[in-house]
Amino acid sequence: MLTRLRKAIYRARGAYRGRLGGVPFRLDPYHSKFWRRAGAGRWEPETFAVLDAHLAADRDYLDIGAWIGPTVLYAAKKARHVWAFEPDATAFRHLAWNIELNGLANVSALPVALAARTGVARMASFGGEPGDSMTSLLKGAEAGGSDVVTLDWRAFAGDVDLSGVGLVKMDVEGAEFDLIPELLPWLQAVRPALYLSTHAPYLNEGERAARMGRLFDQLSFYGQCRDGDGAPVTAATFTAAAALTRFPTFLFTE
Repeated sequence: MLTRLRKAIYRARGAYRGRLGGVPFRLDPYHSKFWRRAGAGRWEPETFAVLDAHLAADRDYLDIGAWIGPTVLYAAKKARHVWAFEPDATAFRHLAWNIELNGLANVSALPVALAARTGVARMASFGGEPGDSMTSLLKGAEAGGSDVVTLDWRAFAGDVDLSGVGLVKMDVEGAEFDLIPELLPWLQAVRPALYLSTHAPYLNEGERAARMGRLFDQLSFYGQCRDGDGAPVTAATFTAAAALTRFPTFLFTE
């Protein structure tokens, strides 16, 4: 009862007042439970540490798979400009709302999935609910999915000046295996830090090791790779059981 009353109050006010990485924000009231968790430092503290280490007022940030915007909002306070991509319509609605609630003029949020071509594709959630942060192009054939716009990465990168990007965060629920090859020429030229979440369990079991190994090889031009605990990562780490059955995140840097 108390929880429902608290949510009703937040919704009547139009915003939940919380903090991300210690910075105050006005946040959408429909995710107040998540915002309390994030504000208490119980949601991906390692991600905020990466943002702190690699964002700067004279550099830009790409957030590919922005969800409702916790990393977008925080990054907007530290980076020169933020490009955010979120194709899930439910999540994007809250992302746009959170950007508006905080008057963030340095954020460009696009309701599209970056891909190899511009067009239309279907997405569905591995969790079963729109907007739950688990929507994936890999589930496009599932019932209950929805159509989303895909944007050709190379066309986008050719139209926008991305030379000042210092950090890319990619969390795209398994689409990274097809998207990273599209970004490779740009990543090799600009060399931003890459904070990559991997989703091998969403692949067929027989192809997980090969595709994870290929992903590491494609990114081997980076001078260093570390895991979420800051430990050095090798090719063997990428194909170990933990990487094939869980959802680890890796930081690639020069």
